[in-house]
Formats: sequence, C-alpha cells, structure tokens
Amino acid sequence: MLKKMIASMKYKREIQQSGVRVRKPFKISKLLLYIIVAALLVFTAFPMVAMVCRAFMPLEELYHYPPYIFVRKPTFQNFIELFTSLNASTVPFTRYIFNSLWVTIVAVVTSIVICCMGAYGMVKHKPMGAEAVFTIVIAALGFSGHVTKIPNYMIVSGLGLIDTYAALIVPSMATAYNFFLVKQFCEQLPDSLLEAARIDGAKEFRIFWIIVMPLLKPAWSTLAVFSFVSNWNDSFSPLVYIHKDAMKTLPLALQTMSGGAGVVSRSGTVGAATLLTTAPTIIVYMVMKGRVMQTMTYSGIKS
Repeated sequence: MLKKMIASMKYKREIQQSGVRVRKPFKISKLLLYIIVAALLVFTAFPMVAMVCRAFMPLEELYHYPPYIFVRKPTFQNFIELFTSLNASTVPFTRYIFNSLWVTIVAVVTSIVICCMGAYGMVKHKPMGAEAVFTIVIAALGFSGHVTKIPNYMIVSGLGLIDTYAALIVPSMATAYNFFLVKQFCEQLPDSLLEAARIDGAKEFRIFWIIVMPLLKPAWSTLAVFSFVSNWNDSFSPLVYIHKDAMKTLPLALQTMSGGAGVVSRSGTVGAATLLTTAPTIIVYMVMKGRVMQTMTYSGIKS
C-alpha cells in the first residue's frame, strides 16, 4: 500500500513537471452544487433586476396585464417625471437627495473620528474606568436600535434639535458596534511603534493622525461602509425627529411617494426613486469591498 502511494505521488510530480494537464473525473455532486449556487444567485439578484427594469419601464408596460417582469422598451421618462413633477411641488426631489447626502456624510465622518479616537484612547492610554465603559458598550450591543429611540428622542427634544440635521446626526455619531469594531483593531497596534514616535518627539494628536489612523484603515473603511448604509437607508429616525417636509430624507420621501391614489401610474416614478436611493449603497460597497473583506479576514469572521 505504501509503495503504491509513493508511486502515485511520483507520477503526479512527473506530470506536473511536464506541464501536461490531467482532467479530473467529473462528479455529479459538484454539478449539483453549481446548480444550487446558480439558483441562489438568481433568487438573490432577481429583486435588484426587477427594480432596475421597473425604473426604466414605460407607462404602457406598467399597465400591462399580466405584468411584465423585464422591460421591453426602456425609457428615461420616469426619471424626467421624478424631477419635473416633484420639483414643481413644494419640496423638490433634489432637496431630499441633498438632505440624505448631507446627513449621511457628516454622520459617517464624525462616527469614524469619534470611534477611532475613543477606541485608541481606551486601549492604549487605559484611563480610569475603561473596563467599565467597555462593559457598558458590550451590553449596549444587546439592545435593539428601536429600544433606544425613546431615550434618544427625550435627549434630542431636550436639546431643542427637533427638525434639524443635528437630530439625525448626533445619535449616529458614536454607536456601540462601531466602537467595538475599532477597539478590536486598536488592540493589535504595536506599543513599540507608538513609543518610538513619542521618543522622536511626536505629540499624541500627531501620533493618532499620522500613525494610528493609517494602521486602522481597514477598520474605519469597514466602519464607513456600515455607517453609510445604515444612515442612508434609515427611514425611522426622520419619521421620529423630523416634522417638516423640507427636512425629510430619501427613504422617508420614498415611503410618502409609494402610498395614496394612483399607485400604478406612479410606480415608474417610484421605481426610478428606488433605484436612485439604492444605487449609492451598492456603489459604496463595490468601491470598499476589498477593505471589508480584509477586515472580516483579519478579525477571523468568515463572510
């Protein structure tokens, strides 16, 4: 038996050295696996394909029965009506886009800065009560976001921030998950590198921006993706904190457009608005996908 194994290994080595390709035997199990993966891929991608088709579908295809799944005569008329009809109303559609962009970008940037600075200070400087604070952060991960809306509303209302951008930004500036993610990365930073910078005369603020932030790039890049998606798609917070139509964000405006009379006639416009609302999150993820995968691999999480 041992001689056969050695002979087989020598034969494989000789084939590899000669450069001759050997076809592996076909397996039915592998074919079934490919079929299942392809079916799951089609099932997952179908809502996105239907959304894109609905956005470019003309009115006669929207009224057709049985309804079309795929668009046959694509048109940009839905996008034109989306901007012209809503721009003629009290609040233009571009205002909703600006509100979402402004709130999301400011919330993402402030969340990155605050969480990175807080995690770095807790891990490397170890202030008094750091362990108790981290225990509270871990406990906060067990609560649903909707549970904290009542105390958040009381704080926002007490500060007089209702119907302001700050009402949507301040509660998202320091979330427990973002802080926990960055802290795990900060623990891997070498203390010798920081001590060397201090010996060279670098101040703590300079060490943080020049040394720590580049080393934490995978962590805060992933944080930026998650924070962008959660803030961009958040329709509950504007519903609670915002009463003025001019301060609404895209998800909340989309819910307003989807209801009421004439749903079929507006479904093309709603499809165009849905595509514009979904596209930024897809683009951000595709651009930052490498960093997200690097973070998941580094932290031991298999995606």
